[in-house]
Amino acid sequence: MGNRLSKIYTRTGDDGTTGLADGTRVSKDDVRVEAYGTLDELNSVMGLLLAEDLPPDIAAVLQPIQHELFDLGSEFCLPGYKAITSEHVQRLENTLDKFNESLPPLKEFILPGGSRAAALCHLARTVCRRAERRAWTLHKQHPQNPESIKYLNRLSDLLFVLARVTARQNGGSEVLWKHERGRNNVTD
Repeated sequence: MGNRLSKIYTRTGDDGTTGLADGTRVSKDDVRVEAYGTLDELNSVMGLLLAEDLPPDIAAVLQPIQHELFDLGSEFCLPGYKAITSEHVQRLENTLDKFNESLPPLKEFILPGGSRAAALCHLARTVCRRAERRAWTLHKQHPQNPESIKYLNRLSDLLFVLARVTARQNGGSEVLWKHERGRNNVTD
């Protein structure tokens, strides 16, 4: 998969282009670069989340996902390459169901917060949603592996559920949106 960098700077991107894994040069704002760049950002947020004191079962779920996000970035960077399968998507669904079954049903919207780890889960979720949007933009121009886009959709759902779980750790709670907070009733 591509060349290994022995030198960090190459000067080849000074003209506003970058190389894809197949050697093709594209603009640095190309839809492919936007897609795999957003995955890189998501993976960095996942790294921040993993730096928290997480329960071992949550950390064990997130660590392989970081590798899979790198694999998915390879799909976007190398036209025609596929790394994500329906089994990856199914595993996320099974994991999501397992963590969700202990949570009470939602009756209100949840605000990001509750704990630092929960807030980082929400941040990862929002970056994941952006990555999914970038993947759809890429897919419209250059058809992609449909399982990869499903994977991002399920991952954002899983991150939402993990945010709920981590907010409740150690007696904590979720931050609920109060839609009726101190509104002044304005009349015509």
